[in-house]
Amino acid sequence: MSTTPITKHGAELLKEELHQLKTKERRIVIDAIAEARSHGDLSENAEYDAAKERQSFVEGRIAELEGKLSSSQIIDPTTLEADGRVVFASTVYLEDLESGQKVTYQIVGIDEADLKELKVSITSPIARALIGKYAGDVVGVQAPSGVREYEIIEVRYI
Repeated sequence: MSTTPITKHGAELLKEELHQLKTKERRIVIDAIAEARSHGDLSENAEYDAAKERQSFVEGRIAELEGKLSSSQIIDPTTLEADGRVVFASTVYLEDLESGQKVTYQIVGIDEADLKELKVSITSPIARALIGKYAGDVVGVQAPSGVREYEIIEVRYI
């Protein structure tokens, strides 16, 4: 089984969700099923069907999260020693050479990616172009509008 990289923060979020599902959501679903059963005939009981469907979703998500966590390699960016090289979990400060616009991205796992939080997936075109590069390097990134060039201003492990 191969491992999937995930940041320490991302692993904590998955663990929190797993704990919530196991300790609260399971209990709510069990109570909802018990309540629906008390109404009698289960063959035409929409509440029972909805509760069983919710139970299926919760149990499926629990299994998914446990699988992800068991196959994850947790990486703490503050402990990285990459000598200024862009690696997984690093935060990269870039300047678009055409527009002069500055942007910052953290390279994270697939499950953590959120462009609103400026976290890009390790599988994204920009992350693939940045990996292994250093501050001062210029990288070309294939975008829908064509190739965009960025200069790496700084690499941090925060």
